[in-house]
Amino acid sequence: MVSDLLHHLDTCKSMGLDGIHPRVLRELVEVLTKPLSIIYQQCWLTGEVPVDWKLANVTSIYKKGWEEDLGNCRPISLTSVPGKVMEQIILSAIMWHIHYNQVIRASQYGFMKGGSCLTNLISFYDKVTRSAD
Repeated sequence: MVSDLLHHLDTCKSMGLDGIHPRVLRELVEVLTKPLSIIYQQCWLTGEVPVDWKLANVTSIYKKGWEEDLGNCRPISLTSVPGKVMEQIILSAIMWHIHYNQVIRASQYGFMKGGSCLTNLISFYDKVTRSAD
């Protein structure tokens, strides 16, 4: 899983405060997969994350409207790329658990990948019209 995630890193993204660029991780997949897997396993077992992965550079990015209005900016956080990969692994494990154990019902569209409020609305509309018929 670590190797697959590293292979699919977007090399156009920025690096975090640790100075590790996604391109470096992507080009050195064969070398870094095993050590990162060990680090991720240790983090999982101990519940501790390397300090560098917790640091972030938060800055604001202009969205739309007047640039002087702070309400027209959104914050972004530049965090460590290996930390983001670990987050994806944990998210994948949580989503597998939720799906396998049916923690969230199929009708709760907004919480599952591929579902949206629009999908939920269409399903509801379909059931109402079927009942009315």
